[in-house]
This record gives sequence, C-alpha cells and structure tokens, in this order.
Amino acid sequence: MRQGGSPPTGKWVGNPQGGVKAPDALILPSPATRFAASAARFEALSEGHPMAGWLNFMADLARAQHVAATDGKLCAIPDQAEIDRAVGARIPPIAADGHRRDPAWRAGLALMLDALARGGLTERAATSIDELRSRDDEAIEVAADAFLSGSVSPGEMRTALFIAAALQVYFTRFAAGLKASTLRLLPKRGLCPCCGSTPVAGLVTASGQVPGTRYLYCSLCSTAWNHVRAVCITCGDSRTLSLKGIEGDSGAVKAETCDACHTYAKMLYQAKDMGVDPYADDLATLGLDIMVAEAGWARHAPNPLLLVG
Repeated sequence: MRQGGSPPTGKWVGNPQGGVKAPDALILPSPATRFAASAARFEALSEGHPMAGWLNFMADLARAQHVAATDGKLCAIPDQAEIDRAVGARIPPIAADGHRRDPAWRAGLALMLDALARGGLTERAATSIDELRSRDDEAIEVAADAFLSGSVSPGEMRTALFIAAALQVYFTRFAAGLKASTLRLLPKRGLCPCCGSTPVAGLVTASGQVPGTRYLYCSLCSTAWNHVRAVCITCGDSRTLSLKGIEGDSGAVKAETCDACHTYAKMLYQAKDMGVDPYADDLATLGLDIMVAEAGWARHAPNPLLLVG
C-alpha cells in the first residue's frame, strides 16, 4: 500500500469467515502526497502557535520538497536484483550509510532551492541557499555524506537543513519505487526496513481494516512499518512503559517513555485528531520534548530537520 492511498486490505489470519485481518507489515511512501500533506499540516498547526514563523517556514520547505518529489525527470530506478540480495541478507536495501546515490538527487536539491527562492525568505535562509549554490558537485556530495553519517559540523548546520530536506525527497522517491511484497522487516524492529534509519514518530491508526495498529514513520525515506504497541522501540522492554502528555492539550501527541533504557519516542493518535502528520506534529510539539527531557528521558532519535535546522 502507498501512503495516501486506500486503506490496507491485509491478509486473513485464522478462519476467513470469522477471523481478523493482519495489518500490512510496511507501507511505502507516496511522493505525490507525502510532502504536500506535511506542508498543509505545518500551516494548520502554525495558527496561534508560539513558533508560528518557524512552522510556516517549514511549510514552505515541505512545499518545495513536494515540487522536487513530483518532478518526473528525477526518478532513480532501483536494481531489483540488488534489492533482493539485501532483503535476503536482512539488511536495508537502500541503506542510508551505504547506498550509492544517483546524481539526480542534486537536481532535486536545485529544484527545491529554486522553489524556496520564489517565496519570501529570511536573510539568513537566503544566504544559506546562495552558499549552497556556489558549491561544486563534490562539495555537495561531501555535505550529504556528513549528514547521513551524523557528522555535520556546527558551521555547516544552516546549509545542512537543505541537504537533509533534499535527501528526504530522494530517499522517499527511491523507496516508493520498491516492491512492498519483496521487502521484510528488520530483526531490529525499531529501524526502517528500507533504509535503516530511525523513525521520527509513531502513529496509532483509527481507521482502515485494522484500527489501533501502530506504524513507525522513517525520518529519511518516509516508509511506515508496523511495530507492536506497548513495547519500547529502543530496547524492546514492555514492563516500564508509560505515556506522558501536556495537560489540557488534545491528547493527539504523547511521549512514550521507557524506564528500562530511559528513552522516549513520540506517538500520535488518530483517534484524537485524524489530521495528525508524523513529520509536522513532531516539530510542532517541541514543548513536549522539553518537558520529558527535563524529567530525565532522552529522545529515541532526533528529527533530522530539527537536528540541523
């Protein structure tokens, strides 16, 4: 199934006359909807928000990502034989730290920067874009490697935001070209089965064939994969989990904390708000991160756009 498409059909478990359906193990992204949905949600969440200016900028960035993601000329074709070998070895088929990037991703970066430049940019953002445009291809690739390996220097943070956003577009498009039926979840269930990256957040469904299913959403390639509920996505413990939230809010976003490994992960609940988006709602609820961090839990993994933005 593609994100933004029809509800999952799943497969019958047990007696097909009276059994229940199993949720899809993973849901590949839809480049046509992934970034547009985040842009709309960022814009909606910005109204009356104390960080409205930043959320509106993130909406503009997501719209620019959508321009690049829907350009038909930037399609990298997966090598199915190579994909099958990786899946057979139970490793991510488009591993972020080992995948040979198609040069088309840099064209996507250029499209994204052009789309951003057509809007209203702050002087700081405009300066960062001009700096990126002045670099040659080799320097851009070095910057991409630094981001994917988690070794971005403090001086590169401003430009790394746009590198990260372009890589999200590239990996999302690449993941969308895979065949879901040939993929498998990884032994370490807290990592993306396509690229091996960490999730940005989890989402508990309220609709479809199997409501109440939890999916984790990849921070890089936008793939969603099923993960059993009430189990820590970092260490697998199920005895010391609890949910933390901000009193008086909608209850749509919670922090699932684990006292075994002292980490937490964001969880979104469609039953509280059908409009939740893992990427936008995560960045719009930084107050929850601050509250939980001050209480002693460390985040399972950072949102890459927040880390460098």
